[in-house]
Amino acid sequence: MKLGPLGPGQTADLRPYFDAVPDPRSRRGRWYSLTAILLVCACAVVSGARSIEELAEWGANASSGLLTAIGIRCHPLRWRRAPSPATIGRVLGAVNGDALDRAVGAYLADRHRGVAEPANTSGPRRVIAVDGKALKGSARLDAPRRHLLSAVTHRPVVTLAQAEVGTKTNETTHFKPLLAPLDLTGDLVTFDALHSVKANITWLVETKKAHYIAVIKTNQPTAYHQLAGLPWRDIRVQHTASVTGHGRRESRSIKTCSIPDELGGIAFPHAVLAIRVHRRRKETGRRESRESVYAVTSLDAHQATPADLATAIRGHRGVAERAPPILGIFNNPDPQGT
Repeated sequence: MKLGPLGPGQTADLRPYFDAVPDPRSRRGRWYSLTAILLVCACAVVSGARSIEELAEWGANASSGLLTAIGIRCHPLRWRRAPSPATIGRVLGAVNGDALDRAVGAYLADRHRGVAEPANTSGPRRVIAVDGKALKGSARLDAPRRHLLSAVTHRPVVTLAQAEVGTKTNETTHFKPLLAPLDLTGDLVTFDALHSVKANITWLVETKKAHYIAVIKTNQPTAYHQLAGLPWRDIRVQHTASVTGHGRRESRSIKTCSIPDELGGIAFPHAVLAIRVHRRRKETGRRESRESVYAVTSLDAHQATPADLATAIRGHRGVAERAPPILGIFNNPDPQGT
């Protein structure tokens, strides 16, 4: 694999974010700063590196000017050399993964906000998906694959934050810590039924000032039975969309309904609209399958059209399938480069 260098101007923005990551090494014997090592790794990863050996290869091929910009110290004999594979492996194995995730997530969030805000001062609101996924290639003989919970923008797909979910915990306990550092004012957050926890929803709306779309299943029995019992047959279809490809035809229709407060409202915190998405899928040579999915949102009919809601619900599934982890090599350091 041929790994090309990046220009000096493409490394400077990351420096203050990496400076906030605590260095796990002893103060004695350090030649490379932690920020310099992480910058080498970041530049190598975006250039295509996928192993410790390739990270070191990128550094060995980088120009002296770029190594200077990254912060590689000059030896008294006047040579400047990137860290070895052993050094990179030891550092990535010891660095605090959550702190590194927060640093890179903050960098990506600031970049995404800086690009999006000038162009969309009065445009559509930002939509963020919260979803968990297993990290491919992280399984070992004595350990299962590592599981990450991520906050990812729908369009463009940018991972704003992520946290590792331990084997003895579940994703719901990481919901608040994951989103706490992010500015979510006015944003729309989407998530599946696992995260439809009333305490987390109340915090999201009242503390973070965000809106949400929450899928409701039987883990919230009161809300689920209320939504399933609404007179959906009497409500007209408000938006439809069809997709054909990969040997199947799929159509989706959406209906929305509100329940006035004087009639008890929706049995879910800050929910304004009830949503039913009806899916029909026909694969070649198979019978057609049908499924109804219920959801609630804090947006009212004046803040989002049925088409907007359908796009956000459909977009959540697409993001969950293709969202990349933040610099996955950092979350799965392999000193042998295998």
